[in-house]
Amino acid sequence: MPDSAVFVPHFHWDREWYEPFQVFRHRLVQALDTVLETAETDPDFRFTVDGQMAAVEDYLEMRPENRDRLAALVREGRLAVGPWLILLDEFLCSGETIVRNLRMGWAAAERLGGAMPIGYLPDMFGHVAQMPQILARAGIEHAALWRGVPGTVDGHAFRWRAPDGSEVRTEFLFDGYDNGLDVLLVPDRIGTALGEYAEMTARRWGGDPVLAMAGTDHSAPDPRLASWLRRAAEEGRAITVATLDEYIRQHVRDEVSAVVTGELRSHVRGNILPGVLSVRLGLKQRMALAERTVDHAERMNAMCSARDDSAFLTLAWHKIVESTAHDSVVGSGTDETCEQVAARLAEAAQTARAVRDAALAGPAALVPADGHLVVNPLTSARTALVEVDVVAPVEGSVLVARSAEGSAQPVQLVSEAPTVLSDERMDASQLERVLRRIHRRELFGRLIDRYELTPHSLVFHLAEVPTSGPFDLMVLRRDVAAAAAAHPGEWQVRTLTQARASALVPVRVPALGLTSFRVEASEPSAAPDTPVVPATATSRTLTNGLVEVEVASDGTLDVTGPDGTILYGVGRLVDGGDRGDSYNYAPPAADVLVSEPVRVVVDVLESGPLRARLRVTRVFAWPAGLSSDRDVRSEQNVPTPVEMLVEVRTGEPFIRVSTSFLNRCADHRLRLHVPLPERVNSSAAAGQFAVTDRGLTAEGGWGEYPLPTFPASTFVSAGPATVLLDHSTEYEVVEDGAALAITLLRAIGSISVNIHPLRDEPAASEIPAPGAQELGMRIEHRFAVVPAAAGWQGAHAVGLADEFRNEVLVARGSGPAGGQLPPAATGIQVDGEDIHVSCVRRVADDTLGAGTEIRLTCMRDTASVARLTGAFTEATTVDLLGRVLAPVPVARDGLELSLGPWEIRTLVLR
Repeated sequence: MPDSAVFVPHFHWDREWYEPFQVFRHRLVQALDTVLETAETDPDFRFTVDGQMAAVEDYLEMRPENRDRLAALVREGRLAVGPWLILLDEFLCSGETIVRNLRMGWAAAERLGGAMPIGYLPDMFGHVAQMPQILARAGIEHAALWRGVPGTVDGHAFRWRAPDGSEVRTEFLFDGYDNGLDVLLVPDRIGTALGEYAEMTARRWGGDPVLAMAGTDHSAPDPRLASWLRRAAEEGRAITVATLDEYIRQHVRDEVSAVVTGELRSHVRGNILPGVLSVRLGLKQRMALAERTVDHAERMNAMCSARDDSAFLTLAWHKIVESTAHDSVVGSGTDETCEQVAARLAEAAQTARAVRDAALAGPAALVPADGHLVVNPLTSARTALVEVDVVAPVEGSVLVARSAEGSAQPVQLVSEAPTVLSDERMDASQLERVLRRIHRRELFGRLIDRYELTPHSLVFHLAEVPTSGPFDLMVLRRDVAAAAAAHPGEWQVRTLTQARASALVPVRVPALGLTSFRVEASEPSAAPDTPVVPATATSRTLTNGLVEVEVASDGTLDVTGPDGTILYGVGRLVDGGDRGDSYNYAPPAADVLVSEPVRVVVDVLESGPLRARLRVTRVFAWPAGLSSDRDVRSEQNVPTPVEMLVEVRTGEPFIRVSTSFLNRCADHRLRLHVPLPERVNSSAAAGQFAVTDRGLTAEGGWGEYPLPTFPASTFVSAGPATVLLDHSTEYEVVEDGAALAITLLRAIGSISVNIHPLRDEPAASEIPAPGAQELGMRIEHRFAVVPAAAGWQGAHAVGLADEFRNEVLVARGSGPAGGQLPPAATGIQVDGEDIHVSCVRRVADDTLGAGTEIRLTCMRDTASVARLTGAFTEATTVDLLGRVLAPVPVARDGLELSLGPWEIRTLVLR
């Protein structure tokens, strides 16, 4: 039995949860005031600030006068801060966001006196496979965590190994991060209670002292804690008060035999609350959008702009990282909390969008106003289909797109806009009111090309790009006033615009580069320079020469891939009841599953040649909700049309699918099924710098039923079916391995329920969360389906997922109309199999100067070679905190890197 114990005073601080951020911050200020006073009064007191700098930043914003007091304690080693900015949900953000979280937290802690070099992860709902590598490549050798550790670990520590082989020694908080509180319940019995606890858990410690985490959620330890422990020590107990860092570095053995590889998602020693993956869909979508937008903004700012907008980008990243907190993006808070998270993510995206658009304005100014700029945010060249607004062709002509090199590409018209924007009749005395609509030359979002003024008639002709020379508003005002005075009575005022159309254009764009084109009229006999295999549609089929789709009678899809693999019944929708809460799904006792539509309608929307589309509308009769005892689905059904847009594009080896419906039902779960040709016993999902293989079951043993629902970020694959994803989502392989199910909606009405059929203990208080029912909300998803017999690697899913999630950026030219198109330009290009680039951004070093940071990951279990080319002559390897490691030789034709399986590598190019 251990004969000593180390108490670690701390708190765990959920920044927002069952109360919104500002309410919790008020408590935080009080708590840290108490910590400061206690530490300054009692030199034996130590405190660990939850591993996250957000709590410190939030405190100092209210108490800036206490910064020096905090810093003094940090420098003395009595207050442990960092290394994270915030304690995140690791599965609901990108791997790049995890890195930025660590980097921002570490930097903030260093400014205060130094970061705690422990990867403290106390309350996350499971842990991603690559976390050990992320920590190790930031120079962090230790971690400490609770949830998700498998039953094979029988001690209080283990070696946690990432897929690439990186390891960190990990302290297992097997009784949670508040295990010391039970010992402290009766201050006069601390010695006795500690002895009993040490005896109960003796097999875990192996001679190491007991770690007693003395703290819990949202409250500071009692100021008398250190004196209580001193009194217990006087009674013969070997008791030390320490920070978590001191415990791990000074009091335990470094040699640990147990090894765990990969992600931690076991239920055996704690609830991992997997239902958070699918509740409050909008937060997951906003997170993905914000991450994508700031990533594009960084790349555009690095490649296209002379202006350093790092302050705006830092702000955007900060708001994203704040929102990754494990009670924020997960959606397990109250409605007002979730609304604030959504607003913060929207603000992050807006900030990044401003930077992105400002960066694009420079190259757009070199493109004539009748042309379009196209920029590729990816580091590999691609052909992308872009949709732009153009002048409609006159009868007897067709449109073609021409690049700077003069090559002609086909154009597909998809819609035409009305030419009459207004037709009004008014008295002559009211004409001046019409002129107030004109702002210099703009009217109704277009520019006045010319106008016709005749007795009792004023006609405006608008254009995107005027061709009739200067326009003088003052002359127009004078002429209209004179005409109104000369011709009183009724006038007709018409506003006409150029005949416009939406056009699809295939554009070849260099790696992280740009090109431009203009659309112009041509003879019908003109042939494109690069013929394409057309995308076509019939009443129930789509094809592009690579993939084929046939709509079955029930509205599902039979999809044939490039290698002949056929997936039957794709898009089957299965709706069932959900009597659970924001943390855990639970079916009602008398569940009713609805999978057959009552009506199916198929419409052809576009028939090619560049894009072909069908709309499949299925009407389902879904129960309106649950009965009062929540164990029976309602007998009242709500007819719900679900639109499924199915699309193939020329040259793409997958089909695009979008679903949309207005949710008018409560307490239900809707999943989209992809049936598999043969049963499988595993799945693979791409996430944070890794593709993780999983079986059909999950390990249980605690108080939570181990549902095998799992997270996926960029794609999920089972057998020959790979689904590319727009945002992090939840999936399960169902029907004994016969189908892949992706959750589209989980509508529930409470943060937590006290009595849950699949969870023994409440996850929080039973607080209503009506907004999580998503009633009256339009639920939309987009994804792509890739049939391939060789699975995700044979389908090249890593690269396809990047292309699917990252559309090219398009901006209208702002230079003089009719001018010459600028030549295409290439940025940094990365070639290699299964190489994912998560970051390209400008950085500055006081010694080495400005450069471009790029982060690459080998996304497979065998080595790969990455070849980098571009306008750089020097390269340096840095760690994940940006610290220089070693120079990398650069040849005349670029740089070649050998990446080990699943290796993350960061370079700065100059």
